[in-house]
Amino acid sequence: MQVVLLIIHLAIAIALVGVILLQRSEGGGLGMGGNAGGMMSARGAADLLTKATSFLAAGFLLTSLTLAILAGQGRESSSVLDETNIEASQPETPTVPIPD
Repeated sequence: MQVVLLIIHLAIAIALVGVILLQRSEGGGLGMGGNAGGMMSARGAADLLTKATSFLAAGFLLTSLTLAILAGQGRESSSVLDETNIEASQPETPTVPIPD
């Protein structure tokens, strides 16, 4: 289950990076420069890429949370404070002899 979910998670991450790189930025983007005379208008492509980014981001978030929950199952909850020895961590007060 975890392996399949991890593969899906990695595929979503790669697709998310690709979709983000295709989007138009102030510098022109990697794949959206120049010609707007394709099958889709520039506005339609931007809307499609924005929707794809939001869906992929939601999928990435869901797979991340699911993987974290699956990784935490079966483990005993413990605290760092339970493992420390409070008495040993406190320094002893030195006794200073008082001169007569």
